[in-house]
Amino acid sequence: MIDVIVLSLIQGITEFLPISSSSHLIIFSQYLEFNNKNLEIDVSLHIGSFLAVIVFFRKDIFNFVQNKNLFLKILIGSFPVMVAGFILIKFNLIDEIRNIKVIGWTTLIFGILLYLSDRSSIQNKLNLNFTLKSSLLIGFLQILSLIPGVSRSGIAITGARTLKFNRYDSAKISFLLSIPTLAAVSIFGLNNLVKSESFNFSFLILISIIFSFLFSFITIKYFLRYIKNFSLNIFVIYRVFLGVFLLILAYL
Repeated sequence: MIDVIVLSLIQGITEFLPISSSSHLIIFSQYLEFNNKNLEIDVSLHIGSFLAVIVFFRKDIFNFVQNKNLFLKILIGSFPVMVAGFILIKFNLIDEIRNIKVIGWTTLIFGILLYLSDRSSIQNKLNLNFTLKSSLLIGFLQILSLIPGVSRSGIAITGARTLKFNRYDSAKISFLLSIPTLAAVSIFGLNNLVKSESFNFSFLILISIIFSFLFSFITIKYFLRYIKNFSLNIFVIYRVFLGVFLLILAYL
């Protein structure tokens, strides 16, 4: 029970902050030896995050007529990472890159790239300058987030800041791009559970969805508030220290 709540907290916070949810789930599950880290819980955690971003941006989503062009761009921009993710899973390549050395290097390198991108000047706005080209450029960058430690949110924000969107709009682009991706992960995971014929809806699954939803919703809300007034330096510093720490563990 406690480990499910901890995993929900990790998923809810790290899915939407530029620090990589997959790497933190791997690290905590490995070193704390969580017994409940299985496919059912993993899918439940992603469902919770998916529901949170849907609820938070419900006005943007329901106002489809006005925002149809935006959501078409978001959908198209999400295709590259979904296709690449399917290929990695189909050919069982995903486990080859899920280790502490890879996570250490990606956490450090992409933390530095996040810092450099955050120095960009602000010229573009989401409602005026977010084109199909911008969406595809950020979308292709998101393929890198399939490597643990890169961070889907982090690389999307890095791409958007490099394209000179302000921090708030960059974060919003990242959150909106997460909707199709989280939906695909949830549907794919549920499909695998059904095929496994071992799926039983349990209290722990319900708890993981609820807590993942709550922590994700709170993270989205306060991260958007934070980023209106402050730089991304705190996340860069965290990534650098974590990356160096993991590399020391990996190579000693």
